[in-house]
Amino acid sequence: MSAPKKVVLAYSGGLDTSIILKWLQTEYGCEVVTFTADLGQGEELEPARAKAELLGIAPENIYIEDVREEFVRDFVFPMFRANALYEGLYLLGTSIARPLISKRLVEIAREVGADAVAHGATGKGNDQVRFELSAYALNPEIKVIAPWRLWDLTSRTKLIEFAEANQIPIAKDKRGEAPFSVDANLLHTSSEGKALENPAEAAPEYVYQRTVSPEDAPDTPEFIEITFEKGDAVAINGEAMSPATILTKLNELGGRHGIGRLDFVENRFVGMKSRGIYETPGGTVLLEAHRGIEQITLDSGAGHLKDSIMPRYAELIYNGFWFSPEREMLQALIDKSQEHVTGTVRLKLYKGLATTVGRWSDHSLYSEAHVTFEEDAGAYDQKDAAGFIRLNALRLKLLATRNARVK
Repeated sequence: MSAPKKVVLAYSGGLDTSIILKWLQTEYGCEVVTFTADLGQGEELEPARAKAELLGIAPENIYIEDVREEFVRDFVFPMFRANALYEGLYLLGTSIARPLISKRLVEIAREVGADAVAHGATGKGNDQVRFELSAYALNPEIKVIAPWRLWDLTSRTKLIEFAEANQIPIAKDKRGEAPFSVDANLLHTSSEGKALENPAEAAPEYVYQRTVSPEDAPDTPEFIEITFEKGDAVAINGEAMSPATILTKLNELGGRHGIGRLDFVENRFVGMKSRGIYETPGGTVLLEAHRGIEQITLDSGAGHLKDSIMPRYAELIYNGFWFSPEREMLQALIDKSQEHVTGTVRLKLYKGLATTVGRWSDHSLYSEAHVTFEEDAGAYDQKDAAGFIRLNALRLKLLATRNARVK
């Protein structure tokens, strides 16, 4: 790959991406544009601007954008229509943020005439795959620079030495080994590495940042109502809110009751297993509520088909294929299933659990007349079940007869 002339860097303002910024300048002599996304990570982002300016980036080449609404509306909500869980447990909080970051990197590169984008993901993880597959799907001609796969700064000591040699400010706690690394956005926090690398050892309580311990959660349950329209949450307790505001509120409610903790050993796309501590308080509440409203509004055939494709859909997102045709095809099917997923769910939040306790909808398929144990006024003729059973039993009886004959 020829040396790039202008690079758009996914920039957090932290030590690693600051080192990458300076490395790009010294290695390639190229112009660097920084992009910092406010995904609801809960950190002040203006220091990233000051850090970039300190490292010689012109103000017009510093992009700091609030993309929280786009993140929830166009990425999180479509994923939640599918009830997506990777390996049955993980709500994909890191995975779903990467295609949005890549999308903006590519868009900014086009706007400023850059010929490359760069990221700070390591060569051992999933994020390198997610960033790069998304970038190439959106611009097949773009160059992607992944310094962790190129440079010789292979240890924390070498990184610190490079930072000191290039007058890059180092937070005092960065001089030692960090106890674990954290990725955060409006959907979740993810903690990995160091103190968490031994899966036999329980994670220390200080790892958790968004949730109180369920044991310390309030002793009185809290009841809330979430209203949906076509599969997306639109209101909490009758108050209409934007997508990002809804998720922010659910994070507050879920975190207060210790909901959404996950200690998980997952299979990375690159082949190794890794242990992560995830907190997804709002997402856990939202998933329970969405399944609650689907219970009365989604036909059994549609619901079972949707559940059968969910693992494949979740795996595509985890592995970085958000912009693939197969994910988009599955999304079209999922979105079709949500046309009548409209109504309200009542949930009980208590000691680490979100539980559906009521649901109602003008689009409901639930019929008390058919399921009642009392008189059903002719809504259902129980004698019909006999023929239904005989037809379904026919092949089983033939199999049993054949097996008895050939023993």
